[in-house]
Order: sequence, then C-alpha cells, then structure tokens
Amino acid sequence: MTKEELHIALNSGRISKSQIDVLVMELKNEPQLAQVLYKEVLLEDKEGTFNASWTFDHLMRKKLTYLLPFFEDFVDGLSELQSESCIRPIAHVCEMICEAYFKKKNPEFVQNITNDQLEKIMTVCFDWLIGPMNVAPKVFAMTSLYYLGQKFDWVHPELKLVLEESYASGTTGYKNRAKKTLDKLANLGV
Repeated sequence: MTKEELHIALNSGRISKSQIDVLVMELKNEPQLAQVLYKEVLLEDKEGTFNASWTFDHLMRKKLTYLLPFFEDFVDGLSELQSESCIRPIAHVCEMICEAYFKKKNPEFVQNITNDQLEKIMTVCFDWLIGPMNVAPKVFAMTSLYYLGQKFDWVHPELKLVLEESYASGTTGYKNRAKKTLDKLANLGV
C-alpha cells in the first residue's frame, strides 16, 4: 500500500468496521505508514471526519510499537485535536500507551518515552477530563492519568479532586470508572 492508496481508502466516504479491519491487516505489514495515518488523523480532525482516527486506534491495538518512531509528533499533535470523533480513539491510544509504560512496563516504551512526552499526554488528558467531552474520552483520560500519577506525584491528588467534583454530574459510565479510580487512589493512600 502506498501513501496515496491509504489516502484514497480513508477519504472515499464513511468506512465500515469490516473495511477498517481489512485496512489494518494491510497496515500491519507497512509500519512506515503508521505516521502517514496519524497525519491523516490530524487532517481529518479539521474536516470533522474520523475514518483515519478509527483506523489508527485499531492499528495501535495490534501494533502499538509502530507509534514509537514518531512518538514526538504524536504527542505534539494531541493538543491540536478538536473533534471529539477524533479525540475518542486517540484518547484510547493514550490509555494503551500508559498501560504499556506503567502496567506492563514494556521496555520498548519505558526506554523510548521521555518525561516531557509523558507530561504532554498528562496535560491533554486533564484537558479532556475536565472539558465538555462525552464519557469515552474522559474515561480513557482518567485511566491514563491514574497511571501517569505513578511517575508524577502531584497527579493523583489532582485527579482525585477532579473526580470528586465531577462525580455527581457524571453519566453512569463515568461514575462507574470514576468510582473504580477513586477506590484505586484510596488504596494508594491518596
């Protein structure tokens, strides 16, 4: 697959889940196209479409390490995202990154991601958590922040405060994840 073929596949109307699965199978063999795909995410965010972001999320579920060669570009692009249709899958990718780094302690991530890059993820996750998003980006952001708090000690108290203040007005899904996160924080003595 070429860059042009990828662009055409992503921009010929709304694509189905099965079409995304086929596209991801092709992209799994083309790691160099992961960065091209992310650039498509940033472009489509401005256009209000989400084929690339959905495809990017599904590719990262299969090959998260494809993100590492352009990780700096990835984290720099996070704050540019405006469309919730694009933010949701990218917030999920951030959660997967934090799990790989903190929970699984994957050496490829631990050795190649800097504190500065983690701080950029942390900043955008707080923005998503306190911003006017639907539940999914908030849930992914809260999980990412829980993990990030293992490295940055001020994050857990701040996360607890945000969750306690927003709990009553949250949806059922938000309350469920917030309660689990608050329980984990309590177990840590926060």
